[in-house]
Amino acid sequence: MPREFQVRRDQVLPCPPERVWRAVATGEGNAGWLYPMEIEPGTGGAVSRGSSTVVEWQPPHRFACRTPDQDGFTNTLSYAVDAGDDGTSLLSMGIHWVHTGTPDDGWDTRADAAERHVDFYQHSLSEYLRHFDGRPAGYVKASRPGPPSSPDAFSAVRDRLGVPGTATAGDTVKVTLPDTPGGPVEAHVDYTDADFLGLRTPDALYRFYNGSAWKWPLWVGHHLFAADADVEAATRDWDMWLAESAP
Repeated sequence: MPREFQVRRDQVLPCPPERVWRAVATGEGNAGWLYPMEIEPGTGGAVSRGSSTVVEWQPPHRFACRTPDQDGFTNTLSYAVDAGDDGTSLLSMGIHWVHTGTPDDGWDTRADAAERHVDFYQHSLSEYLRHFDGRPAGYVKASRPGPPSSPDAFSAVRDRLGVPGTATAGDTVKVTLPDTPGGPVEAHVDYTDADFLGLRTPDALYRFYNGSAWKWPLWVGHHLFAADADVEAATRDWDMWLAESAP
């Protein structure tokens, strides 16, 4: 009997459906809040991340892509976008897994992680549309190899950044970033909990992920909007910084 798991989140976004569609259904948009994912328009189109295929395409309202693998596991990512009031949009974002193969001991871990990550990604989408919509983005991904060896690893990252343990969403802090030379810069804390941290500057969304709860690496996935951003150099800087920051 197939095993299934679903996550669905609804949110109101501060722009019309056409702008939400660009953010979720194009490569340029995805780089600004999720990760690089080139999408060939139309049902049956190829999606560059993994072996995904577009299974629903109704611009600017319905988009879904599906990724199968060799072990009977299928993952479908879907978006439904409807017009709201006063130029807003109503977005329903979903993940649907179906597993028909041999039971996987890691299912519950991945399901818990998916629930938590969707919340953070959904928030990042809102931040992107409010502050950076339409600006080209460079995506920086860096990580420490293997799960953190200490439960305090994420706290060590926050400390080195300069984000106090008492900081809450909405606070403004002075942070030291390896890809921004010249001393501390002012950043807005837009998201914070035990496993995720989001910082916004005038030219970037900085995203920090603590994999400890799922025995995954500690990693970052940043979105850089400055015209002169050097993604390769920033990736090297963050790789080195993470290696030096967390036990």
